This record gives sequence, C-alpha cells and structure tokens, in this order.
Amino acid sequence: MARIRSGDVVKIITGSKKGTTGKVLSVDTKKNTVFIEGVGVGVRHVRPSQLNPQGGKRDIHVPMDISKVALVVDEKTGKTSRVGLSKNAAGKKVRTARALKDKEIK
Repeated sequence: MARIRSGDVVKIITGSKKGTTGKVLSVDTKKNTVFIEGVGVGVRHVRPSQLNPQGGKRDIHVPMDISKVALVVDEKTGKTSRVGLSKNAAGKKVRTARALKDKEIK
C-alpha cells in the first residue's frame, strides 16, 4: 500500500521548490517518484516533423523523488505529517497520520 497516492496534497520539504504545495497527479512506485501539479514543469524542445512542421517548445512534467515530499494533513495551516500503516477494527489496512496521533487518513 502506497503512503502517498494520487490526489493527495503534498508539500515539498527539500530542494529549490521547498515549501511549495501541490496536488499529486500520479505516483510511480517502481521509480519512487511523484508528479506534482504545477511543480516540476520542464521544457522539451520538439524537432520539426510532419505532424508539427513548426517545431518549438513543449511543457512537460518532470518527476520528483517521493522522499522529498510530505503529506499535508491540515491545508489551512500547511501542517505536514509522516504516514504510517495500521489495521482498523475491520482488519483492513489504512493510512494513518503520525502527527495527529495515528488519525486515519481518507
């Protein structure tokens, strides 16, 4: 079970974009990377072709390592938390926020 999923709001905790928050677009578990909306947008230069005879530049999303982000548990204050896994009363695995004394994350 992934600790960070697509749709979660995360905050970048290291690097040049430190302090920026954004929504996770997708997670690549094999490479341990995440794509964050509005963060890590790069430019790819496109060679002219029959489909695009002009060529030019195109914006692309650049993945970020999953260890550089933390889950935002309170969007108003921007408070982050580590994520743990535990079993609930029904025996199902659920994600819990460590900063909120193991409160279940939806």
